[in-house]
Amino acid sequence: MTDIAVQDAPALESTVARAATGDEAAFSSLVVQHHDSMARVAFVVCGDPEVARDAVQSAWAIAWRRLNTLRDADQVRPWLVAIAANEARQAVRRSRRRVVIDLSTVEDRDIGGDPADTIALLDLQRVVRGLRPEERSLLALRYVAGLDSTEIARYTGMSASGVRSRLSRLIERLRTDLDHD
Repeated sequence: MTDIAVQDAPALESTVARAATGDEAAFSSLVVQHHDSMARVAFVVCGDPEVARDAVQSAWAIAWRRLNTLRDADQVRPWLVAIAANEARQAVRRSRRRVVIDLSTVEDRDIGGDPADTIALLDLQRVVRGLRPEERSLLALRYVAGLDSTEIARYTGMSASGVRSRLSRLIERLRTDLDHD
């Protein structure tokens, strides 16, 4: 599910430590490993490719400045994804505009494929876009970035059980909203 190369703990710790001291090559290695995850999460939160790109760019600037505050190198991926999600939420708040579903994000289907699959995907996108940015962020951190409730809790200030509970309610709401269509 992840797009990062498997890296052993000592190598990861070394890369993060070097990047935290200003080593641009080490930081570039982190960018290569984690940029795609951050971009996917940011897109799910804001729903706009341009805003997502800007949010990830801002997230990398923040990560560059604050990498020395990261206590556990093993947590670099959840930390970076959480920063991207936060920046995407802030971008949505700043823009205060209604996001229109970008149909270019719908996967191309075979001409002979079932049109109901495309309709179901569009319905899901519409329902997800109706959620608040904070709610989309929780869903993105869990299902796009693949973080567990403990990792999400660490970066959102919620308890792990609170994260699980909130995600459960969100999923139930999505099911209900989709059933009404």
